[in-house]
Amino acid sequence: MFQVDPVSEHSALFAHFTREHWSSLASQTPLPLTPSDVRRIASLGDPIDLGEVNAIYRPLSALLQVYVDGVRRTGAGRRSLLQESYRPPTPFIIGIAGSVAVGKSTVSRLLRLLLSRWPRTPRVDLITTDGFLFPNAVLKRRGLLDRKGFPEAYDRVALIDFMARVKAGESNVLAPVYSHVTYDVVEGEHIVVNHPDILIVEGLNVLQPPRIGPDVPGVAVSDYFDFGLYVDAAEASLERWYVERFLALRETAFSDPRSYFRNYADLSDEAARATAHTIWRTINKPNLIENIQPTRPRATMILQKGPEHRIDSVFLRQI
Repeated sequence: MFQVDPVSEHSALFAHFTREHWSSLASQTPLPLTPSDVRRIASLGDPIDLGEVNAIYRPLSALLQVYVDGVRRTGAGRRSLLQESYRPPTPFIIGIAGSVAVGKSTVSRLLRLLLSRWPRTPRVDLITTDGFLFPNAVLKRRGLLDRKGFPEAYDRVALIDFMARVKAGESNVLAPVYSHVTYDVVEGEHIVVNHPDILIVEGLNVLQPPRIGPDVPGVAVSDYFDFGLYVDAAEASLERWYVERFLALRETAFSDPRSYFRNYADLSDEAARATAHTIWRTINKPNLIENIQPTRPRATMILQKGPEHRIDSVFLRQI
């Protein structure tokens, strides 16, 4: 189980805002979304409404604009001092991390929509690191098919090369696409990232530090982030949300004839719950404890959810 305060061991690093305090900042910022906007982006099993957007994400979008402006001012000041030739600002990159079932996808899509409504950041792209998983055939050959989501299942070299090219200001940088129906990278399909104002990178392990060793890049994905966001919740809530989502997927993605998990679609409720709990405890929980949760203090901000997916606390890095 997580501690009530997720940064208790690093309290000097973070300022803590209660929900009431944080939501009081909303009146200072616009809310350019409608209830229909919010309904379109909510993930399966991750309820969110305009009240939550108003209380939490409205102030967050304004804070991110402050960070974007700061990075741009620093770039302009550097060019002036060093007498460098002008080049357009490189994308401001936001990394969003957290456990399976915590709601990263909803947060990512919501921030993409909110930030694109601000006049200084109209172009916001979003990619997930799922596309940088090794294809199933490679994972199977290496004995890693049951380790999907663990750090070793990703093509770290390709992902870091992608991040470097985006941050260097290159045009038309390609990110591979992953299908949650076929549970595999889609051959020949890509997302084109072409000079966005902001790029959001969502993934389980995106806040991990660099790994040092032979044939391992000495940099990490997180080295390219301007702002790191960790979405947090108690382990008991995460397991419950995962099981609820698994049950719901029987009626949607699992029932697709193309689905990698088609055999789960016809499970009884009891069998489906047992299967989901087993997957959680043998795969998702170990990955959370070993790899994901330890990266939490590396975030710029931690959003701590309560048992009903509502953000109860906000922790913002001070130094």
